[in-house]
This record gives sequence, C-alpha cells and structure tokens, in this order.
Amino acid sequence: QVQLVESGGGSVQAGGSLRLSCAASGYTDPAYCNGWFRQAPGKEREGVAALDTDGTPTYADSVKGRFTISRDNATNTLYLQMNSLTPEDAAMYYCAADPCWGPYCTSGYCYTRGVPNYGYWGQGTQVTVSS
Repeated sequence: QVQLVESGGGSVQAGGSLRLSCAASGYTDPAYCNGWFRQAPGKEREGVAALDTDGTPTYADSVKGRFTISRDNATNTLYLQMNSLTPEDAAMYYCAADPCWGPYCTSGYCYTRGVPNYGYWGQGTQVTVSS
C-alpha cells in the first residue's frame, strides 16, 4: 500500500522560503515518477515540478529558478524547496507518485504525464503567502 505524507507547509511573507517534504512508504523501487502539484481555490490542480526515474527534474515555467525538487532515495522522501515565494504561489500542495518503467520515463516525461496519470497522492499541505 503506497502512502504519501506531506509536511512543511505554512504561512510566509512574500520573498520567503519553505521546504516541503513528502514521506513515501509502500515502495522503494526508484522506477516511479514523483511530482509536486498545487491547487489554489477555484483553480484546477497544476503541475509544479516532477522528477523522472533517472532523477531529471522538470519545472513549471512559473517556478523555474525559484523552486527545486529533489529526492532522497535512502529515506524515500521527496522535497520541494521553494524560494522567493509570491502570493501567486499560495495553494494546497500535493505530492504524487506513479510507477514508470522503460526508457521513455525520462526527458521530462514525468512532468508532462499530468495530474490524471498519477495514481498515488498525499493529503496535501497548505502554503499561504502574504504580500
């Protein structure tokens, strides 16, 4: 049973930083796509960043240069370091995972596969950014 548990959300002022964590259990196979998504009130859930099975990261244009996704394989934990936060970054943040095998699971595939194709989701952690 795959379980994902996010933590690290909170309230910060614009320009501040937060580090989100996602502890995964139920699998240790590195052949998983891992991603961070967010959903603001009244908006659709959108991709923020994802890691291919070879560890290659891909980011949404809106967060490039400010956010960093990483994975600690030893602890099976996914991270999202968020710097220079703006009010537009305020949302519920979710981590997600889904198995992916084969050579096509690279070159940004795990980001482009999108929300509907991720089977495992955490409960979310709220990020609030005040101006």
